[in-house]
Amino acid sequence: MLKQYLSQKLQQKLSPQQIQLMKLLQVPTLELEQRIKQELEENPALEEGDDQEEEEVLAAEQAASDTEDEPETSNEEFDLSDYFQDDDTPDYKLSAKNQSADDEEYEMPLTGGTTFQDAMRTQLSLRNVDERTELLGEHLIGNLDEDGYLRRSLDQIVNDLAFTANIMTDEAELGKALHEVQTLDPAGVAARDLRECLLLQLNRMHNAVDVLTAKAIVDKHFDAFTKKHYDRIMERLEIDEDALRDAIDVIVRLNPKPGNTGRDTTKSAQAIVPDFAINAVDGQLELSLNGRNAPELRVSRQYRDMIKEYQRNKKDPKAKDALVFIKQKLDSAKWFIDAIKQRQNTLLITMEAIMEHQREFFLTGDETKMKPMILKDIAEKVGMDISTVSRVANSKYVQTDHGTYLLKFFFSESLMTDSGEEVSTREVKKILEEAIQAENKQNPLTDDELTKLLRGKGYNIARRTVAKYREQLNMPVARLRKEL
Repeated sequence: MLKQYLSQKLQQKLSPQQIQLMKLLQVPTLELEQRIKQELEENPALEEGDDQEEEEVLAAEQAASDTEDEPETSNEEFDLSDYFQDDDTPDYKLSAKNQSADDEEYEMPLTGGTTFQDAMRTQLSLRNVDERTELLGEHLIGNLDEDGYLRRSLDQIVNDLAFTANIMTDEAELGKALHEVQTLDPAGVAARDLRECLLLQLNRMHNAVDVLTAKAIVDKHFDAFTKKHYDRIMERLEIDEDALRDAIDVIVRLNPKPGNTGRDTTKSAQAIVPDFAINAVDGQLELSLNGRNAPELRVSRQYRDMIKEYQRNKKDPKAKDALVFIKQKLDSAKWFIDAIKQRQNTLLITMEAIMEHQREFFLTGDETKMKPMILKDIAEKVGMDISTVSRVANSKYVQTDHGTYLLKFFFSESLMTDSGEEVSTREVKKILEEAIQAENKQNPLTDDELTKLLRGKGYNIARRTVAKYREQLNMPVARLRKEL
């Protein structure tokens, strides 16, 4: 049995304006520019410029209209059919070359080039091989990854050839084709692992003593070499430390990624545009917001005039629909302008709080002067939610006298010293990094020794924490930091 009843429910929902502000807060400067351009294209009621400039233009137009004796005729209706004549006039008589040589042309730049796979196919076609070997070799080249390695096994490629290209072969025949591909340039290409890649490059070098030793290390003792068990290698090859050092110098000069030799990397390098700038002048910090974050936007005057015109004809259904559309665009433009202004205000307030909290660092540039700081600390100072501060710190950069930093760089947990003082984990990491850089590379410091060193400086820290910080600094264990 169906029943109807009333119930009250309290929900918290974000308005469209709040959602728009949250999205604008978390984008960096470059993305904000694209977002503004997109809004300008989608909303004709929004345009670039300052309201003060618009007032000056209106005053100039009013002064010019007062001196005009003839009535304006620009708004008079006209018939478009007058501009289209159906006659036999040739097209060349209706066109004119009215473009100046000084006019700038904007065209989409197109780039072209050959990949290293294309270059290898060209090399293979010039070699003295039969047609079938060339066919199999081209298929192998197509299976190479961007580093130049053949990651798929030969039996998988055999099955692939049978099912997709209807080419019947076996691993032995495919192995001969692979040998031909491995003789192509760059050296080391089409290897199945790093060891084979290094051997292919060593086999093309002259058989000097250091090269022969390097071949023996890579071929017979590659696992010990990657783990830096140098004593074991010297014992098994019966060589001294100088001979091992010469062989290692040969190995480290080899290219572990031959596929990237003849071309630029496919990863695009994104330019960093700082959102803030902090300068120290006579012991005082000056904060400024990047001008790109403060664009001059205004609501279109034409649309404001249009809404006044359509309001006079409210009874007309077409005018009513047009009035709703124009009002929607005007409201959207106002919301966007307000959101941009709120974004600027929120960015400045949050950055000022961060600047005051890390004042010593911005004045000196010394990371050991950094104080522990979490999102909650800044949120309490500015009176905002933690999520808002997190959006401000996301992907934002600040330019200082000591370099350009990501805002997240200034946030760190606290660590208690023996004296009961709270210090930033960033300070501990800096001391740890300096200790590893200054260590004896023939006998690097272990995690236990690093822990004792930090405790000797007054930092109450556990060994597992030292290992965690070392990994965050992208530094390997002591055994892998060992050098001859």
